[in-house]
Amino acid sequence: MKCEYSDGLKVEYSDSLHVTMGDDINVFVEQGYIPSNIKHHLDSASSKNNCGEIRKIAEAVTNTVGRKACFADMDSKACMNF
Repeated sequence: MKCEYSDGLKVEYSDSLHVTMGDDINVFVEQGYIPSNIKHHLDSASSKNNCGEIRKIAEAVTNTVGRKACFADMDSKACMNF
């Protein structure tokens, strides 16, 4: 699921979570690193196409891990730009 908001926030969730907002926010959490309670909420919101709920979850994740973070396997290339 992909959600874009008028303030520039973008959230992509398809097993992995990617939250961006210009140069200010860049958070990537690979599938196996998303805590089960967060994954449950993401799956629920995604199944309902609820971008409002996706935003709340993305903001909670960003507030917890910071504005620049990457959680992925060591051999993953996902974190090369962080």
